[in-house]
Amino acid sequence: MLIRCKRQIEVLKSFIDEIIYGLSDSAKAFIIILFTDVFVGFHSSHGWEILLEGISKHLGISPSRDFIFLFIATFPVILDTIFKYWIFRYLNRISPSAVATYRNMNE
Repeated sequence: MLIRCKRQIEVLKSFIDEIIYGLSDSAKAFIIILFTDVFVGFHSSHGWEILLEGISKHLGISPSRDFIFLFIATFPVILDTIFKYWIFRYLNRISPSAVATYRNMNE
């Protein structure tokens, strides 16, 4: 799918880049905190459980509690690591003031 939809992915990426670059530093920091709290925060395990059960039921697969709990125990941690790497590697280069605002808001 990635090979067949390469052009659409490039258009989507450029659209998202334009939206992100157009935001103020405070708005960027707010979105970062909101995203991490919703998808990676400590309170999100129940949300992940509901999401995975809903997806498996939609696909006609019986929800596996073991898989769901294993996914919840690993995926948000991996997502958090990737997100923090992105913040301090990529975002720090393009918008250092957004990273500084993020650090101040997160404290």
